[in-house]
Amino acid sequence: MPRFKGIVRNVTLSKKDMELLLTMPLEEIDKWSPVEVVVLPKWEDISRTLAKVMIEKIKENNAKGKPSTFIIPAGSYARPPLMYPYVVEMSAKEKISWKNVWTFNMDEVLDWTNRSIPETHPWSFYGSTKKVFFDKVDIPEDHIWFPDPKDPDAIGRKITEVTEGKGVDISFDGMGEHGHLAYEEAPDLMTHWTHITPEEFKNAPTRILPHLNPETYTRALRGDWDPPDKPLYTLAPAGAITIGMKWLLGAKRLMLSGEGAVFKIATMHPPTMDFPVTLVQEHPDPKNTVTIFTARQEGTCW
Repeated sequence: MPRFKGIVRNVTLSKKDMELLLTMPLEEIDKWSPVEVVVLPKWEDISRTLAKVMIEKIKENNAKGKPSTFIIPAGSYARPPLMYPYVVEMSAKEKISWKNVWTFNMDEVLDWTNRSIPETHPWSFYGSTKKVFFDKVDIPEDHIWFPDPKDPDAIGRKITEVTEGKGVDISFDGMGEHGHLAYEEAPDLMTHWTHITPEEFKNAPTRILPHLNPETYTRALRGDWDPPDKPLYTLAPAGAITIGMKWLLGAKRLMLSGEGAVFKIATMHPPTMDFPVTLVQEHPDPKNTVTIFTARQEGTCW
């Protein structure tokens, strides 16, 4: 009798192995992980390390007359990545030119009509990044790229053009509570109804998400960043546009930061669409091209 051959989309561990993974001492994780795992004392140490990596790559490429290309996060509307003040500080101290640097932000939030929210909106990723970063270095305005809901493929075309199809130099990534990168969360029902395979997901282009995970809205409710005249949760965005796994995983080098259970899942759980961040383990030569940081200090870098 003929039989159809299935595709493995989801991978899980036994309860025993998952318990072992989640209780693994920080010192032992690097031995279990296919990627490089770095544990530092404080989040400030991680932020300074990431900033130095970015600055050193710019110096290296400037000396060769080559462009520097980075995929970068915006962080939350109220807490941009802590690395940016250090990047600005180091750039000023070492007189670093940003004239040949290109940045590609991984996402932006959208309103209920799937249009980008204005720069002045409290949730605007462009607005928050511009305020703490872009306005403080001499990067050309046309070198700053965000996903555009009017032309989702534009950012991918520019990455291909500037990098000659080789991928950005470094993708600096935080990781979300659900084991996601940017807004690339587990496809869940989408895989069921559209039969998305792991290869399709890993090669997904920039795409629009009409609705965000409810956890995103929950964060707005539990934060203490409300404007005095209006609770911030009433301004929560309806959706987002995300750069796509194709461009995130296509970077020459990936540097991620995380904590808690999601950090341990990212570093040790077998690659699975249930936790998209685990797919970085499949990067070429991951022990030398992917680094995931965490800190002993409680708190978050993002």
